[in-house]
Amino acid sequence: MIKNFLAIIAIFFSVVGFAQKTNSSPYSYFGIGDEVSLKSVEEMAMGNVGGVLDSEYRLSLSNPATYASLLWTTYVFAGGNRVTNFDDGNDSQTSSHASFTYIAMGIPIRGNQGLAFGLQLNSSVGYSLLDTKFDDEDELVQTNLYEGKGGTNRVFLGYAYKFPFNLNLGFEGAYLFGGIDNSILNRRLNVQYATKHKVNSYVTGFEFKAGALYKHDLANAMNIKLGASFTLAHDLTQKGDEYLISLDNTSNEIAIPRDTLYSNNLKSTVKYPMKTALSAGFGKQNVWFLGAEYTFRDALDISGTHFDEQNGYQYLKSSMVSVGGFYTPKFNSIANYWERLTYRAGFNYKKTGLEIYDTVINDYGISFGVSIPMGLTLSNVNLGFELGQRGETTGNLLKENYFNFRLSLSLNDKWFRKRVLN
Repeated sequence: MIKNFLAIIAIFFSVVGFAQKTNSSPYSYFGIGDEVSLKSVEEMAMGNVGGVLDSEYRLSLSNPATYASLLWTTYVFAGGNRVTNFDDGNDSQTSSHASFTYIAMGIPIRGNQGLAFGLQLNSSVGYSLLDTKFDDEDELVQTNLYEGKGGTNRVFLGYAYKFPFNLNLGFEGAYLFGGIDNSILNRRLNVQYATKHKVNSYVTGFEFKAGALYKHDLANAMNIKLGASFTLAHDLTQKGDEYLISLDNTSNEIAIPRDTLYSNNLKSTVKYPMKTALSAGFGKQNVWFLGAEYTFRDALDISGTHFDEQNGYQYLKSSMVSVGGFYTPKFNSIANYWERLTYRAGFNYKKTGLEIYDTVINDYGISFGVSIPMGLTLSNVNLGFELGQRGETTGNLLKENYFNFRLSLSLNDKWFRKRVLN
């Protein structure tokens, strides 16, 4: 148990200590990047249903009220790989990237309380686009290379309490931070110098979430669950520096900087309205479950030096509908290992709230997965798969067809056992 705990802590600090490329989508250019699903691999395998998934030995990341249901100390870490095919209506291209997504720990307290903390990937930026222009004789006269990388992370701490009448209440606070770099390299035919516009920025802010979970027990170990979580309105501040640099306009892929033509300090604000998630589920404890979740939020408000200079896009109200469930043939089977596997499936439809040149960007996907027990313990290896599509080719935009593979380890142990013999 101590060895596992020390391994988790080592991974935590190693992840904090380096930046990772977490995206390869042009849509990550907008705002502070693509929002990452703040859910566990098990929840994402069920179409992102998670607000009512309380468990004695599984850590749910959707609703802080679920922390009070833990009876085992649980530590989890996860990563994944995304393969995306980009289609502009004429040509297509495929790219992939792998990333670490979260590490967390849940600790039960006195059987009716729970504490959880961890680190999550919050948003991601990653793109590289080349725009070319030709003259009437089909000679290349200008290129613009758009590049971006970075994103934000989320460190959180949550607490929940279970009341005697099957009601859990939970609260969570988080600190968000991360760096984002964007640049545009412009080259023109027969011009001695190229120019590069760079924006290097850092994002910080706090976020608070409250949640509730109610379970009504029925006959034959059946139950109905209702959940709600509210991410309160909050602001993120983006500060940084803007540069315009001249470079040697050579044929080399990496141009040599010459002079700084312009520099300026930037400060922008992203205002997030309250985000609400309402969940409901029905099932038999540790055997099967079917649930649905509806998440919605008003439009983001972005303003400041950096965002005021951009146009062509805006944010609208966003929402997501999710449906999913799981099935375990016999979770406590000793004779047949395969009966202890948990199978998951679901789908979701998301209005991202992003509108580009009058085209609303929507996202939908189907997902499935399996949880594989590690021996006779409650620990699991969790696999998740998702097929989805985002955007469309109208208005000179891109349609993304993607495949997500996700992997997590969920390790369990009993802490603070009472001595049986003195």
